[in-house]
Amino acid sequence: MISFNVPPYVGTEEKFISKAIAAHKICGDGEFTKKCNEWLEKRFKAKKVLLTTSGTSALEMAALLCGVGPGDEVIMPSYTFCSTADAFVQRGCKIVFVDIRPDTMNINENLIEKAITDKTKVICVVHYAGVACEMDAIMDIARRHNLKVVEDAAQGVMSYYKDKALGTIGDYGCYSFHETKNYSMGEGGAVVINTNTEDIEKAEIIREKGTNRSKFWRGQIDKYTWVDYGSSYLPSELNAAYLWAQFEVADKINDSRLSVWNRYYEAFKPLADAGKIEIPTVPADCIHNAHMFYIKCRDLEERTAFISYMKEHGVGCVFHYIPLHSAPAGQKFGRFDGEDKFTTKESDRLVRLPLWYGMSDGDVEAVVEAVKEFFAGE
Repeated sequence: MISFNVPPYVGTEEKFISKAIAAHKICGDGEFTKKCNEWLEKRFKAKKVLLTTSGTSALEMAALLCGVGPGDEVIMPSYTFCSTADAFVQRGCKIVFVDIRPDTMNINENLIEKAITDKTKVICVVHYAGVACEMDAIMDIARRHNLKVVEDAAQGVMSYYKDKALGTIGDYGCYSFHETKNYSMGEGGAVVINTNTEDIEKAEIIREKGTNRSKFWRGQIDKYTWVDYGSSYLPSELNAAYLWAQFEVADKINDSRLSVWNRYYEAFKPLADAGKIEIPTVPADCIHNAHMFYIKCRDLEERTAFISYMKEHGVGCVFHYIPLHSAPAGQKFGRFDGEDKFTTKESDRLVRLPLWYGMSDGDVEAVVEAVKEFFAGE
């Protein structure tokens, strides 16, 4: 069976993990945590980046930094993972779901403004498959209405919008380094602070259980204490050491994934031209990171048959999000603004193909042939 995903591994992870163990510093904010933070800041020209325990916790930190509370409204797409909404629901917010664009599966920027009320405080965008939302239009709306913008860039590490790294455009950005992502530390993430020094200090306090311990470790104070609310969002140094191994060869990983993505695109374009499937769209202003390659079948029935066929032929393919507004919690904590013209329809059609770092040419070719054989009979 060709797996849908294989966590990235480059071969030097054990060396760095052993180094962290030998240094007797495994709880976080040691050598490798700092290296990863600094690499992300330098590579993406970010003001401040802090590794977190997960992409979910990065979103939770962003919600806390936004200062939202009970009764506030947050606009976001329904086609996303539950963590995007959970981070704000935990603060007592009402989620306002907006329809997506069928070409990129991102939030439709043209529908955001009419969803704004006097309770709206945040627009949370999701860069699906590492392809950017229309950030110029979204930032313009946010500034005119005095709203915060949070970028859920969980899938967007190494992706860009008009030469700006995803996660560095809004007020706060959130990355994921889960084992299903392009770069992994097993479970992990990072929050990007693009605002001011005061927010950076607040983020450090939130991340360190509400203490000013970061200042203590830098020698800025002689003792640390509890100064505000927070939680334990600091990841283990062992996880950071695993991630650092991949950052050292980040471009190699990116190139490998892009090679597979481009092979799929070229192989399936004739099927798309013939109207049998749809393949991803990458707008001209976007540079993507080959986080995933998906196709869209005719409908849910065909997708179900396709996934079954691929499994029978040794290829693991999976669907993706069930729209949040249709879930029990989505109905409890949110509402859909306007018409669900594309969110449910497109989510029922989308299926993801195997794609990971180091995927062999033979595996790629086997996936391509299986897809072609299925649609040859259509």
